[in-house]
Amino acid sequence: QVQLVESGGGLVQAGGSLRLSCAASGRTFSSYSMGWFRQFPGKEREFVAAINWNSNSPYYGDTVKGRFTISRDNTKITVYLQMNNLKPEDTAVYYCASRIGGVVVARRHYDYWGQGTQVTVSS
Repeated sequence: QVQLVESGGGLVQAGGSLRLSCAASGRTFSSYSMGWFRQFPGKEREFVAAINWNSNSPYYGDTVKGRFTISRDNTKITVYLQMNNLKPEDTAVYYCASRIGGVVVARRHYDYWGQGTQVTVSS
């Protein structure tokens, strides 16, 4: 069982930055791939970024590539999402998720989810 708790969301102006954190419980955190997803009102949750257990091969959705960076610290059992040059269209609830195995995009392959953190970008 893995429990995930996101933090770091908030209100920021367009062009600004935020760093989201996802603290995980469980002794096997280092064996999990971790992902970030976001959900717009009335829309399905979409893939943002993911990273495998040893931080190799991070993968990004096309809309955030070059602006967002995913990283993890297995000693702190935490995964991060650094978001730079934020745009109003990045406004969403952001969720972290985990799975055993490699990085995948499809949310149905993730086993555990956090409760989400709101990110609002004003124009």
